[in-house]
Amino acid sequence: MIIAIDGPAGSGKSTISRLIAQKLGFIYIDTGAMYRALTLKALRKRTDFSRESDLVKIARESSIRLSNNPDGSLKIVLDAEDVSVEVRKPMVTRFVSDLAKVRGVREVMLGLQRSLGLSNNSVLDGRDIGTVVFPDADKKFYLDADFNVRVGRRFKEMQDAGQKVSLADVEADLRNRDRIDSTRKVAPLKRADDAIYLDTTKLNIQQVVDKVFEFIKNG
Repeated sequence: MIIAIDGPAGSGKSTISRLIAQKLGFIYIDTGAMYRALTLKALRKRTDFSRESDLVKIARESSIRLSNNPDGSLKIVLDAEDVSVEVRKPMVTRFVSDLAKVRGVREVMLGLQRSLGLSNNSVLDGRDIGTVVFPDADKKFYLDADFNVRVGRRFKEMQDAGQKVSLADVEADLRNRDRIDSTRKVAPLKRADDAIYLDTTKLNIQQVVDKVFEFIKNG
């Protein structure tokens, strides 16, 4: 069974996807983390993000493995190195959308994401899971929330992770990511026609999990 959960940054899709996967005993696949891993590698290599051929080369030559820790969190292994913490740093967040918009990179990742998803019952979250990666997913959801609420969530998430960022920086970054994600030529962020839309602005995590689970159970 494939469950696709899409939505913009800060909509809660990663947290909800992880919890739903735990509840169902499914594999959780954070496709955004895969792009973050490649972004981290590109930054380490001091790659010019305007040189798309160099970014595609990195994607083709990289090994990315995802696994679920006992607590449900995601372990991200890039070329045999655990980069689960590194990929969440502000510099990676700043550049990940620039890498993710490259057609060749997405083509490489598409094959890997489909392979991972089909390996077992899976919950995948991202921005194009229900539209491109698994358009025939058994269940599709699109999570959204008010922009200011999304900014607040992302700010708290980064603070909880010990990252020193300002609210203004988080707001500017999220606005830029929304623009890039929704206007890119390849697999832009959009709601699949058959996806269940959930506005999470006024809902807490448990309420969203309950709603998603109810839709999965009852169809």
